[in-house]
Amino acid sequence: MYLIRTFVSLTTLSLSTLVIADSNLALQYKDLQPLHEIAKNVSAQNIEKDITTLVNFGTRHTLSETQSDTRGIGAARRWIKAEFDKISASCGGCLEVYYQQQSISGERRIPDATDVVSVIAIQRGTTDPDRYVIMSGDIDSRVSDVMNATSDSPGANDNASGVAGTLEAARVLSQYQFNGSIVYAALAGEEQGLFGGKIMAEQAQKDGWRIKAVLNNDMIGNIEGINGVINNTTARIFAEGTRQTETAEEARIRRFTGGEVDSPSRNLARYIDLMADRYIPNLDTMVIYRLDRFGRGGHHRPFNDLGYPGVRIMETNENYHRQHQDLRTENGIVYGDTLEGVNFDYAAKLTALNAVSLAGMAWAPTPPAKVTIKGAVQPSTTLSWAAADKTQNPQLAGYKIYWRYTDAPQWQFSRFVGDVTSFTLENVVIDNYFFGVASVSKDGFESPVVFPGAAGAFGE
Repeated sequence: MYLIRTFVSLTTLSLSTLVIADSNLALQYKDLQPLHEIAKNVSAQNIEKDITTLVNFGTRHTLSETQSDTRGIGAARRWIKAEFDKISASCGGCLEVYYQQQSISGERRIPDATDVVSVIAIQRGTTDPDRYVIMSGDIDSRVSDVMNATSDSPGANDNASGVAGTLEAARVLSQYQFNGSIVYAALAGEEQGLFGGKIMAEQAQKDGWRIKAVLNNDMIGNIEGINGVINNTTARIFAEGTRQTETAEEARIRRFTGGEVDSPSRNLARYIDLMADRYIPNLDTMVIYRLDRFGRGGHHRPFNDLGYPGVRIMETNENYHRQHQDLRTENGIVYGDTLEGVNFDYAAKLTALNAVSLAGMAWAPTPPAKVTIKGAVQPSTTLSWAAADKTQNPQLAGYKIYWRYTDAPQWQFSRFVGDVTSFTLENVVIDNYFFGVASVSKDGFESPVVFPGAAGAFGE
């Protein structure tokens, strides 16, 4: 275990001094060497090799060949499973690897009965195995005609890059043990209607999975935008606001208490944004307050539809000449999603961001549950929450309260309050800030911040 030995006495400081001191403490408390090691261990060479292999299957269209060993979606998914099996063998069988499938028919993009087959690998947590964080990429590719299942469709960036990143994250993180479970998912049927994500999300709900985060990686390798910008230092995190599953009564309460910008998906995105600042050199992430790109979608959406926290991680500068295009050259413009359009070092950088975020959450205690707040017409603010199960979370050191100005994008102030279930911030007026609570481990790993009430809950 990694012990952080720097502490500040909380009893001898004024609140203003305490906030400053705790901000300094947070920098030491969260700059955790294991996360630096994880980021450093991600290999651009492995990602290049995996993307190249996936491209060489010719097409990975959902309706493409399934019997060939060298071409089509069947060959691709069998290779992905074999790679997960190799990773598991190297860590003594630490991954549970399996196909997840369902026959789909009668859909606009899947008219005839077709098996939509994803590849799932689970790295079970040691103390809280039923708590999950998920990284996903989608297997399938397409050209201009979404129903064309025979033409070459390399899908190098969209989305061999996301699958390769998921495989590489599994290689790196499988060398560690975590309290919570990590799932690596290569999902199928994305281009035909997000079917792999729907199948997985619905099965997870049926099986009672306590999903705390879904990190969907869809196009993480392109740095040359259609707008002429070339930039390998930024990435986007798309995160929806109000939960899709919000009830009318929850909406009524939110109107008076806030929470529009503090859904669990938004606070998951803030968590990943901080991980980028602390552990990924030369990467600045943009948290986009939207489910996905304008009018478009990805495999995190089926999880959001069921109320699970989920975000899309991707490049900042898209090149539409390289997306969903027949391979061709017209008027001097080269179209098609080929290897030439992928920057492997950049894909490794975004993979490392996923890996440190997954590790941080899986090592941390579960996010606080049943967080409530009160302080109307009072000079102080009180937050309360349910105590975490100590059997599932033996690493728990206590909780940290966060707050920020209501127009601030990121949490600004914090105070570690110990292993308690309620705390009052004296002379901090509830009307002037947004508040939240995070769980903290003995080694300094923190959960995402949980906003009070149903609007911010990460589930029980």
